[in-house]
Amino acid sequence: MKNNLFEILIGSWTLVELIEVPLGEGKITNPMGTKPKGIIIYNSDGYMSAQIMNTDFEHSDTKDSPPYLAYSGPFKTDDEKQIVSHTMSVSLFENWRNETQSRKVLFKDGLLHLETEKPFINNSRWVIHKLTWKRMEQSNKNH
Repeated sequence: MKNNLFEILIGSWTLVELIEVPLGEGKITNPMGTKPKGIIIYNSDGYMSAQIMNTDFEHSDTKDSPPYLAYSGPFKTDDEKQIVSHTMSVSLFENWRNETQSRKVLFKDGLLHLETEKPFINNSRWVIHKLTWKRMEQSNKNH
């Protein structure tokens, strides 16, 4: 039986939705396009890896968002606060390297919901990102 947040997170997850929610006025946006693809993997050795791609990038009128986001490194969980923290040992973005970012964790209807713990400024407004993930089925292709 999985008892704690660390154990529950272990596995591979596929991205269902990524939205950017303004703290004040403004509309919810899709910073990685309307149909982003992504995988986040939490390993039992305490390391994680996340990749998200904007599948709308080539067809988008605006190129403000990156076409791809990728980082990996150790992760820690806080059962009391229901938070997972990612430390980015490697990252596509140089300024994220060795930075730790925390996410609020919620499990609802079989889905993993991650939300940035602290708001940040994007396009001159304070926002948070909300990501929804679905657990991936075990791959048997190599067995």
